[in-house]
Amino acid sequence: MIRDGYHIRCSNGFTGLQPHITALIERMYQTRGLHVYHPELEHTEFQTTIAACRGDHFFATLTLGLDSPTGLMADTLYHPEIEAARQSGGRVCEVTRMAMDPEHNSAEVMADLFQMVYVLARLIYRKTDLFIEVHPRHAGFYRRMLGYRVVGEERICPRVGAPAILMHMSQHEVDELLAEHAGKAAAATRSLYRLFAPPAQMLALQKQLTQQLLRR
Repeated sequence: MIRDGYHIRCSNGFTGLQPHITALIERMYQTRGLHVYHPELEHTEFQTTIAACRGDHFFATLTLGLDSPTGLMADTLYHPEIEAARQSGGRVCEVTRMAMDPEHNSAEVMADLFQMVYVLARLIYRKTDLFIEVHPRHAGFYRRMLGYRVVGEERICPRVGAPAILMHMSQHEVDELLAEHAGKAAAATRSLYRLFAPPAQMLALQKQLTQQLLRR
């Protein structure tokens, strides 16, 4: 996907992207005093990496992790909370390994990343519940801009050596927010969903990503 001179790229297994993404994550984590817990990232069929770049300059990334036989990464701290969603029939997934260069931080870039998460998680993989571990000071942003709710109390994440809380978003709720806001960038709301593509473009992106993933 191309927008305002930058690309949003998607890759299973980090094929061809790993050195760029690893360098970005290391740089952003180190500047925040976080542990770099994955200098050599291990990827499986249950992970898809999304990245924003201009040419070979990568400035934002996150990974969508699907539920697997070993669970989600967030199960380490929040297994009871995530298991409750599973037991109620939920098909769970998570966002991990998020890093963004502050020089390129913008609502548009964040919206593009999470639009890709939605297309993959909801439209392609048919997941119902998305979890994300964030630093407590970022919780307000995810609540206001994307509608997430805190479902797990503050704990120390051993992977990065910093406080974390667990947040959750039902993908059915995202459907409703998209129906209300998508494609309405000029609307009087701060919701990032206003920057998502309208339904027809979203379906075209779904088809493109499905074909891309099938080729891998």
